[in-house]
Amino acid sequence: MKNIEKTAANANLSTQCSFPSNNEEFVGFKEDIKQIIQKLTGGTKERDVISIVGMAGLGKTTLARKVYHNHNIADHFDARAFCTISQTYSIRKLLVEIFKQATGGKRDIKEDEDIAAVLKKTLFRKRYLIVLDDIWNYKAWEDLQLSFPRMEKGSRIMVTTRLQEVATQIKELTDPYFLRFLDEKESWELLQKKVFQCESCPLELQEAGFEVAKNCKGLPLVIVLNAGIIAQKERQVSVWEDFAKDLSSHGLEEQSMKAVQSSYDYLGDHLKHCLLYIGYFPEDYNIPVSDLLKLWIAEEFVLNIDTENLEKASKDHLNDLVNRSLLMVSKRRSNGDVKYCMVHDLVREFCLSTLKEEEFKQHVVPCNSSQPSYPKDPRLCMYIHDKLVNQLELHGYSLDNIPLVESEEKEYLEFIAHPRFYASRCMDLFSLLVNLRFIRVLHLLDINLESAWEFQSSPASKLEKLTHLKYLAIFVKKFDFKWVSHMSDLQTLRVHSHQRIKTSPDIWKMMKLRHVDISEFSFIWDDSEQEESSHTVLGNLKTFGKCRISVADMNRKFWWRFPNLEELRLSIVNFHDMPNHSLFPTPEIHNQLQSLEISFPIGFSKSIGWFKSVFPLNLKVLSLAGILLTEEIVSSIAALQKLETLKLFFIHFTDNPQWDVTKHEFNALKYLKLEQVDMNQWDSSETSFPELEKLVIKDCEQLEEIPSSFADIETLRLIKMVNCSKSAGDSAQSIKKDVEYTQGYERLQVLIPKNY
Repeated sequence: MKNIEKTAANANLSTQCSFPSNNEEFVGFKEDIKQIIQKLTGGTKERDVISIVGMAGLGKTTLARKVYHNHNIADHFDARAFCTISQTYSIRKLLVEIFKQATGGKRDIKEDEDIAAVLKKTLFRKRYLIVLDDIWNYKAWEDLQLSFPRMEKGSRIMVTTRLQEVATQIKELTDPYFLRFLDEKESWELLQKKVFQCESCPLELQEAGFEVAKNCKGLPLVIVLNAGIIAQKERQVSVWEDFAKDLSSHGLEEQSMKAVQSSYDYLGDHLKHCLLYIGYFPEDYNIPVSDLLKLWIAEEFVLNIDTENLEKASKDHLNDLVNRSLLMVSKRRSNGDVKYCMVHDLVREFCLSTLKEEEFKQHVVPCNSSQPSYPKDPRLCMYIHDKLVNQLELHGYSLDNIPLVESEEKEYLEFIAHPRFYASRCMDLFSLLVNLRFIRVLHLLDINLESAWEFQSSPASKLEKLTHLKYLAIFVKKFDFKWVSHMSDLQTLRVHSHQRIKTSPDIWKMMKLRHVDISEFSFIWDDSEQEESSHTVLGNLKTFGKCRISVADMNRKFWWRFPNLEELRLSIVNFHDMPNHSLFPTPEIHNQLQSLEISFPIGFSKSIGWFKSVFPLNLKVLSLAGILLTEEIVSSIAALQKLETLKLFFIHFTDNPQWDVTKHEFNALKYLKLEQVDMNQWDSSETSFPELEKLVIKDCEQLEEIPSSFADIETLRLIKMVNCSKSAGDSAQSIKKDVEYTQGYERLQVLIPKNY
């Protein structure tokens, strides 16, 4: 091996720390990015297709996203959209998604509208870029391309595919671009970034580490998966050499699945269950992490004996899978937390094949037993899958005659219900559920149960036998807490309803509730509550909303019932004749509350100047909508020493539409979003936002400029402006130039998407 020490040192010098460590690392392909950008922005004025071709795990999607988000691309095109096609797809859903992205989601599409014609009209006379990721066949292209007009504006369609034949078929002017493999130096750089993150590779491990990287044969997915494995191994030369030798014995195609298998083998049992569960989501599906963590907890996959910290433990599981590159981050929140995640096609295929090999059965040890010193026996669980449902339908929903279920399993076999399973399966849902009475998760948000006559006629009886549920999500016309009050183990309750739901004494029977998410939910105190429930406290409740409530009911009695809330979303109603008191009696009353969202009705802030602002002291996220932003409120917000995210929507001021924060310091604030804030002048000092990283301003058309002091905020990395005045946009560009002039490098990014 030649010049390994020099190569390693150079790679280590170029490696920078970022939070949190994840599989978003990108090494190599800088020249590829330049070439693809040139193909997209230069050349012919005719519509053209740029195809990126390569095997699974080579980084086609990552490369396409890097190009798509490049500021030169964003500035060049009038309209852009990025969508994934996959092997199974709905043309209408794809066209609707493209339309929403290309127009910024400014209007909805009705069910009877010809979406293809609407999209074509929208893109007409625009220079557009449409990315079609992961195309598997020519028919998908035929179905979509007629909606992309052929005006001589320099429009482009960028396609990624594994299949050279598909790329050749859809070629228009430009030849397909065949993505290369990483070279040995790039492979070693990527491996180091994943294994050592912010550290340097010890000198004694560099030669063995280089061999590991080289034997991954230039495939990025294989490199990051193997990095996740050796990161868990002892840092000994002999161990790494043995690992490198084992890798060398596998061919390129075999490497990918071998890497996934090895990564899986090194997981603890609890993480194996978490990963296999994710494999049941649809291909290329963006999984909402907030839902996923609750589902893991409900299925008792989360390894934690302290039930107070189940949510934290589940987040640790997620980060563990991300750090091992078995999960991909598709979107993050403003605070860096993962908002959506995905699994690579190869990982998903492995999960499904593993489940099939095990006949969809697993022994699951309950990780969060209430008596940790006396662990329970493993639970025998079966995933609900198509073959099982088909057999149940064929045999009258009786387990007695199902070949997949042995006779001794019938009485105690428990079932793992994939959350999106019910949307398209099962002719008689409730007959199925009665037989699967040990089910813990029931996700029915994709089915409008008001059309299910057998449910509407007797909803309570349909749910009464489901006594083991820990997670329930349903879509109904009208909901009653009596339907679920017998579910003593219920942790998560989500209800989408067409009618406003009123609380009832039955809610106090569900003492294990941790998360309540109900649309159109009015919290009204019932004077007829029984005496035994009048003092009940829901001590486990962590998240609550979105709750419509009259200010008159916002008293100490209300807050006393939920002492451990961490997230709260409120919609204030009945604001006329409000009492002159704060929503929160004292700032200390909810010291565990970290996220608070409060919205007032349209017209509230203009007509009434009432809003006493006492906020819980430990808030990290605050969102306010529809208020009159007074000096008192601003002072109360600035007093929140842990506040990292502040979002202000539909905000008005008194007679003078000016926001002056020169005398305030938001010491911990990292993310600030202003949307439809009715101000024309904004004054700020260089110390007002000392830790700010991202500033987003949307639909603030009256704002003349961003304060020039923002150029002095050393932590500022992004200013994004949508539908604002030209002068405000110019001020953002001026701040960027000031930063580059004083610091000598491009630290600040300014994004100003074009208006459609």
